[in-house]
Amino acid sequence: MNSKLIVSIVVLLILILCFMPNILQALGLHPKYKGKKYDLEGKRALIITTSHGILNAPGETTGKPTGVYASEMTVPYYEFTDAKMAVDIASIQGGEIPIEKQSLNWFIRTKADKRFLKDSLFQNKVKHSMKIDHIDFTQYDVIFFAGGWGAAYDLGYSTILGEKISDAYKDSPAIFGSVCHGALGFIQAKDSVGNALIEGRIMTGVTNKQIKELKVTFTPMHPEEELIMAGADYKSNTAFMDLFANLTVIDSEKRFVTGQNQNAGHEVAQKIMGLLQSSH
Repeated sequence: MNSKLIVSIVVLLILILCFMPNILQALGLHPKYKGKKYDLEGKRALIITTSHGILNAPGETTGKPTGVYASEMTVPYYEFTDAKMAVDIASIQGGEIPIEKQSLNWFIRTKADKRFLKDSLFQNKVKHSMKIDHIDFTQYDVIFFAGGWGAAYDLGYSTILGEKISDAYKDSPAIFGSVCHGALGFIQAKDSVGNALIEGRIMTGVTNKQIKELKVTFTPMHPEEELIMAGADYKSNTAFMDLFANLTVIDSEKRFVTGQNQNAGHEVAQKIMGLLQSSH
């Protein structure tokens, strides 16, 4: 191989690396979203994440580090705070929230992720997250569930979370939101007669197809399956790889806004704030 060809290949590889974020965005990852500017001063939002930090198969206690997918927490956080909302960060167990390290890789890092990495106040909230047991959900205008692989291990198993969502739905006008695996936070919630709160509601979450494509099928809960079993009217979009698909849906009551995966963070938060503003 001659030197000119080697140089050409090296230059090509460097260019591909430099433009990788743009290439991935063009394919559909973290698409640009031109939202509205809201002024919701005085409103409060609660973002809830997983506390599980190990990507382990059933029966195993070790595995690769995981947790919340960064942008699924950071994007809505800054959407809400930029609208002058007060935002609290909570998790199932409280304390330091594990973050999926791969979600902060330079080539998929969002603008919100970059802000987070320089934001000591937000980082402190994540390091010392509130435990859901100690929170009155009825005091919030927005309750939002971030996803990530860790959420497959604890959000859908928490009866306390289910009870608190049920109470907030019944005793407050709160609007509920989620992206990706975050939708699992709703499956334990019940209505006044004991039926699944999300039964009959249009909802979305990460697809089985995306989970299979990423080869992480061993996690204990999959949103598509769990939402359907809970009676939700599950919807999704697809792409050549569902990592690049995107969908946001709102139920007919306009109380639940859910996004299919990590690509929906901006739109879900924006739709929530639109509903919040129109209701007051």
